Amino acid sequence: MRIKTRLTLWFTLLVASILLIFAVVVYWSSSKNREVEFYEELEKEAITKAKLYLETEIKSSTLHKIYKYNNEVINEVQVAVYDLDFNLLYHDAEEVDSVKETQEMIDKIASKGKVHLFQDEWQVIGIRYTSGDKDYIITAIALDQYGYTKLHNLFLTILFLSIISLIVIYFVGGFFAERVLRPLKLMNEEINNITATNLDLRITREGDQDELSRLGNTFNTMLDRLEQSFDSQKQFVSNISHELRTPLAAVIAELELSLAKEQDNASYIKTIENALSDAKKLVRLSNSLLDFAKASYDPTEIVFKPTRVDEVILDACQKIQRSNAGYTFSFIIDEEIDSEELVTTYANPYLLEVAIINLLENACKYSDNHHGKVSVSNLNKAIIIKIADQGLGMSPEDIESIYKPFFRGENGKYREGNGIGLSLTKKVIDLHKGTITVISEVNKGTEFTITLNSN
Repeated sequence: MRIKTRLTLWFTLLVASILLIFAVVVYWSSSKNREVEFYEELEKEAITKAKLYLETEIKSSTLHKIYKYNNEVINEVQVAVYDLDFNLLYHDAEEVDSVKETQEMIDKIASKGKVHLFQDEWQVIGIRYTSGDKDYIITAIALDQYGYTKLHNLFLTILFLSIISLIVIYFVGGFFAERVLRPLKLMNEEINNITATNLDLRITREGDQDELSRLGNTFNTMLDRLEQSFDSQKQFVSNISHELRTPLAAVIAELELSLAKEQDNASYIKTIENALSDAKKLVRLSNSLLDFAKASYDPTEIVFKPTRVDEVILDACQKIQRSNAGYTFSFIIDEEIDSEELVTTYANPYLLEVAIINLLENACKYSDNHHGKVSVSNLNKAIIIKIADQGLGMSPEDIESIYKPFFRGENGKYREGNGIGLSLTKKVIDLHKGTITVISEVNKGTEFTITLNSN
């Protein structure tokens, strides 16, 4: 069922319930008022006729004639007068006797002073009346035909107006539901026009900051992220193609050259060494890409556990020195760190080590002395890792782009590398909910600072 239909039905049902309650209250109130008013009329008629009979010299036959004449035109009140011993003193129509009084009824009226009751739709009243020094019981009965007719007409009026009102309310509810949902309809049409080829399109937002406008803002923000992600992926694929093409082309060229003509053993060995070097570049590139993909996983799919940062750094230094014997490091741990909890964080050891290795390799690679400095401290339950060198440094323009995949700074274009290391490191640190900052000056060196939460 469409939202418009549901809103219209709910609105109609709500108003119908309110109208029903209102109609019931009005009808019930009118019915009670009719009943009370007619009892008051009965009491007046009964007392008036009792006074005429008991306190004037009007004969019973005259009162009978008055009752008979009136009864032919209207529903005349039928009155009876008894003494306390249940002796009938006067009755408008004794042969009819609509009330059918009993001794028990007379005693009840005498004890309570006034009694109201119904006989079908006829209303009956019994009154204890004092005239002179004697008490009498007066009963009166009548049918409020006029009142019932008015009540019936009120019921028909309420029913008719309720039906008409519900019909009007249904269409009015549909109209307003259409107006309320119109922005959603327009939004849906605009969303259908957005595809992978035109992610630059955005949803039109109205000036009011209502829920629908905020929904449009949220969707546009999502489109911004998607567009950025698509552009990054396109650039990433383009860069990968470029990076892979160069070593592969070199390998192919070396092998084709060696096959083109017969050469001596030294030339073949040189060709193999060059091809092996390019193959190692491909391996390093593929490993970096795999690590980059791992760092891009959903955090819920990556295993985190308590990890000592100092041990990760030591392992990273050893791995680097095994592959680059000329690289050296100085490792300093703050003297105030007196327990392993201060250097333990909740991390994925492999990814954290990859990030440290990237920074340490860069520190040695871009330094003339191939030396990197590492320090670990703890400040306000945060582990601070600083990796510094005295190498080429970076310009402010390069610092703004160092975390982009495949970006190479001006000072590093002639050094071996693929431009993935720092972007991978940034992803790993973000994955660990940490921060990474850099301070660098051209020809003076660079210092990276990583901040992680300690256990």
